[in-house]
Amino acid sequence: MNGGACEHHAVVTGLGVASPSGLGTAEHWDATLSGRVAIGPITRFDASGYPVRLAGQVPDFEPRDHLPGRLLPQTDHLTRLALIAADRAVADAGLTLTAAESLRYGVVTANSAGGFTFGENELRKLWSIGPHKVSAYQSFAWFYAVNTGQISIRNGLRGPSGVLVSGQAGALDAIGQARRVLRKGASGVLTGGFEAALCSWGVTARLAGPNISRGDDPATAYRPFAAGASGHVIGEGGAVLVLEREGEALARGAKRFYGRVAGYAATLDPAPGTGRPSTLHRAAALALADAALEPGRIDVVFADAAGTPDLDRAEAAAITGLFGAYGVPVTAPKAMTGRLSAGGAAVDVATCLLAMRDGLIPPTADVRPDPSYRIDLVTGRPRRARIDHALVLARGQGGFNSAIVLAGPCRPGPPSQ
Repeated sequence: MNGGACEHHAVVTGLGVASPSGLGTAEHWDATLSGRVAIGPITRFDASGYPVRLAGQVPDFEPRDHLPGRLLPQTDHLTRLALIAADRAVADAGLTLTAAESLRYGVVTANSAGGFTFGENELRKLWSIGPHKVSAYQSFAWFYAVNTGQISIRNGLRGPSGVLVSGQAGALDAIGQARRVLRKGASGVLTGGFEAALCSWGVTARLAGPNISRGDDPATAYRPFAAGASGHVIGEGGAVLVLEREGEALARGAKRFYGRVAGYAATLDPAPGTGRPSTLHRAAALALADAALEPGRIDVVFADAAGTPDLDRAEAAAITGLFGAYGVPVTAPKAMTGRLSAGGAAVDVATCLLAMRDGLIPPTADVRPDPSYRIDLVTGRPRRARIDHALVLARGQGGFNSAIVLAGPCRPGPPSQ
């Protein structure tokens, strides 16, 4: 396709990543290709009395090195990570806007927990000192929509904005919503997802849910698609993408075109106890239909990789149902970082776009897949491949299923540095 057919495509022109694998897109990509496990003991608080003591934490992060001092008293660790990733995505895209242009650029992000650490600290002040010591910033710093607001303010973006809440599926839903905003006439959207709730209150809340690994060995605690998989490790971080209408990006002289969002779909599973199967297969099939692609055109699947036998089996069945047994390479780099909830799928999308750029499918650490799943899981080391189309899957607790199809840009741009 070319000419006018390309101008309305939703293309990614900038990336910013803050993940346990690295603070920065290049750092994240290098660590991912090397298969470096970024899971380790929780250091955000004393977790010695908790049944879970491992997590994926963003390394080498000092907010004062990246953000003005005035922002620090009003932001949670979550929002600081999101702001830094947004800064880097905007810089990567070379995005500079006039006041009039800023009305056509918005922000759509995903988050589930909000600023847990900020809220926990203010609750401590409330109960130990009194209400007069509770920060006025608590009124918004805890809120799950705070990342959208702070990114909008910092970058002067006054276009259509919003927030999605659907757990691990949230970032794909945010990207899908961002594409809708572009179709309604916006020029661009900063989109993605973030989570960071590694505090005593946040981890306690996560323990109330199922499927958290109690393992103590970072190398084996989270092993999706492996025999004996016992759950996932929690993590923090996420990614921000600059998504633009291709015609607008070309008109402003954008230098990088990582790829485009060719298809998106979401479904909701039947209620527990009904005996009806997961609808993840349907979400993937609908995303392919939205992209006008047959399954044989997909070159790699980035899996949700829940890390429990029942959920892994359901996902493997969805993949083999679409592509056949061992019919497509599958990868789950999140095995090296933990599941980042609303931030996880955003990092998967960023990683997938980098894989498309470099022709390398990243590995799933050193997981040995259970052969009964019949999937071609890429493990150990990167696999060289031409990737023209990719499928990214994500599931959130409560039955949320989302799928995105990524494709190469209509007009390839030069590679990013």
